Parts: sequence; C-alpha cells; structure tokens
Amino acid sequence: MKFSLITYIAHKKVKEIHYSYGPYIREMNIWLKYPQYVTIVAPEINTSPVDNENPYKRRDYAFKNIPAISFISFKDAMLSLVKIPEIMVMLFKTMKESDHIHLRCPGNIGVLGCICQIFFPTKPKTVKYAGNWDPQAIQPLTYKLQKWILSNTFLTQNTQILVYGEWPGQSENVKPFFTASFSETEIERVKKKEFAAPFIFLFVGNLVEGKRPLETIQLIEELKNIRRSTDQKLPARLEFYGDGPAKQKLEEYVTKNKLERIVIFKGNRPLEELKAAYQKAHFVILPSRSEGWPKAIAEGMFFGCIPIATPVSCVPWMLNYGSRGILLDEHKNQEPRTKNQDGEKEWSVVSGQWSENIKKIKELLADPERMKRMSEAAKKWSQQYTLERFEEAIKGILYKN
Repeated sequence: MKFSLITYIAHKKVKEIHYSYGPYIREMNIWLKYPQYVTIVAPEINTSPVDNENPYKRRDYAFKNIPAISFISFKDAMLSLVKIPEIMVMLFKTMKESDHIHLRCPGNIGVLGCICQIFFPTKPKTVKYAGNWDPQAIQPLTYKLQKWILSNTFLTQNTQILVYGEWPGQSENVKPFFTASFSETEIERVKKKEFAAPFIFLFVGNLVEGKRPLETIQLIEELKNIRRSTDQKLPARLEFYGDGPAKQKLEEYVTKNKLERIVIFKGNRPLEELKAAYQKAHFVILPSRSEGWPKAIAEGMFFGCIPIATPVSCVPWMLNYGSRGILLDEHKNQEPRTKNQDGEKEWSVVSGQWSENIKKIKELLADPERMKRMSEAAKKWSQQYTLERFEEAIKGILYKN
C-alpha cells in the first residue's frame, strides 16, 4: 500500500528525522506501522524541537515540504494566495500516486486537501477531523466549508470521516471515532483515589487564551476562599502542565494576587511525569472555548480524575452529561469586579458566569462518597479507549477496502 499523509501540522527536521507535536506523532506512529510505502506532505519549519515534540518511529518515508499558509492578516492572506497553486499541484501529484489518502483536518491545508480529493473518487480515503464536529458550533467559514465538502457524499466518495463524538443526522461516511494515550497493561496499576483535602486540580495543555487558563486560576482562587463547616479554609492546589504565550500573564496574575502557594507552573513535561501527576490529582479541569477530543480530560479520567470542563464538542458525551464529571455552565451574564491599573475590567468568577459552577464544585467537595463514585465512573469509561483498541480500529480502517 502507498499511503499518503497530508497534514497542516508543522514539522521540524533534525538530521533527516522529523519531529512534531507529541500527541499527533504518537497517533501517527500507529497509522504508519502498516503501509509498505509512506509519503508525508506537511509544512517544515527551521527551528529545534521542544519538550512536547517527538519524532516519527518510522524512518523510510518520503517527506514533501509545502509552505504553511495563513489568512490572519491581509499581508498573510496575499502571500498565501500566491502559494496555493504550488500546494495544490503537490497535493494532486501525491494523491494520484497513492493507494490510500489520509487527510488531517481542520486547517488551511485541510481546505485544499478537501478540494483536491474530489478529483479522486475511487481512491480509498480517510479524513481525521481532529476539531469540533458539532453541527451547531460557531466556527470560522473555512471550518464550515471543510465539514460541508466532507459530509457531501457526492463530492467526497469512498471516504471514512473520523470525528469525535456521536452526532445525529450525519451522512453515512461520517464515523464516530476516538483516540488513546495509554495501554491496557496500565489499567491494573491505576489505584482508587481517596478524596480528602488538599484537593489537587490539574490543567494540562497549551497556555493559550482559548483554553481559558486565567479563568481556571480564578475559579481555584474562589475555591480556596470557601470555608467549610470546621471554619477552616478549603485547601486546593492547581498545577499547570504545559506552556504557551499566556504564561507570563498568568504568572503576573498569580504574583499580584499572592497565589504562589496554590498555583504551580510545571511547564511541558514527558508523558511519564504526566501519568504520575494524574495518579495523585483529584480533578482535571479544562474550561476551553473549543475542543476536538480533549485529550487531557480523557487522560485524567483514565486515572480516576474527576473532569471539570465546558460542554463543547463531544465533552458532554464523554462526561455522560454530568454523571462522570462537572459540565461548566456558561450561560450566565458576567459582571465586572474591578478595574485594573490600566483601566481594563477584571471579571469575577463568582458573580455572573461562574457562580453556579462554584456551587456545583462546592457541593461535590462536601460529598466524598459521590466523588468516589464519579471518579470510578470516569475511570471505567476512559479505560475502554486503550492503545490496543485504537490500533485495532486503525487496522480495520486501513484494510476495509
């Protein structure tokens, strides 16, 4: 089989070895185990890998470098329009030579791939849609365009579109799918959690505005001020695993509000260290604005962490609509708390948007038996999705035809 992988994800080259974002590489290492010949079409950037980036295990692949494109600014858009013909020619040639086409979406390269694949209706194709497939989600026009092309069984033929979650009213080529991080051999090593203070909350992921790490800090800040029946302050600690452009702003907020003892920044850490963190933590929290398959939530649940997350994408299904965790309510109006020294409004997590969420978490923390039941339910669900099951699913897809 001649297998072509077309992706928007940037790659870094070190001595003929390509590195990229760790979770993506771990997944693709499974896909790439089986084809005889592999071609990877992706942007290549000239920087060194960082801690959360890994190499492909396979070495005998062809790599075709295409330019990255962006439409964020007018200048970027003009430069990208010039690059599109070159990219389309590369995609067309690669698809023509392939026995199986694997396209990663959503993304700007994904748009071009969706258009190009129309001209190859008889070739077997898979599309991994790693974003939010929710038909009701508010998304950029390019995302909607990709979903429309892929869902159209006339334009997209002989294709399995792998999406996160189960959505009613989808075309026959849209298949619910999943991802995995841990092996079945690790299940027996996961211990039952004891839910007693101090409670440890984990935030795992990129520190970017869209994942709302600042709101996460503010929520924990309010929790630490809750007084229990013993009139003692509730011990709660928040640990961040990840890095990103918002880190400096977050550190400044922590320092300004004297939260250094309860908010700790761990940075990007290897998966083995993350496993240890999940083992000792009680909760994993992600109030993100948008997700595909929130890996941090699924990983935390595997180790019995109770998930706290916004109801985006397939999250409500993952949490069984609240029986396996807490779905954060976003439908309240926010109210400004104060103005900072620059005259900008700062938002309260108690008044308005987050008040009901504080109440939900407070009630849960007062009920250790309920926390244990919720933890076991979360663990039981997540441990269905092991690397072994994931690999079997991929093999079934590749050899379906």
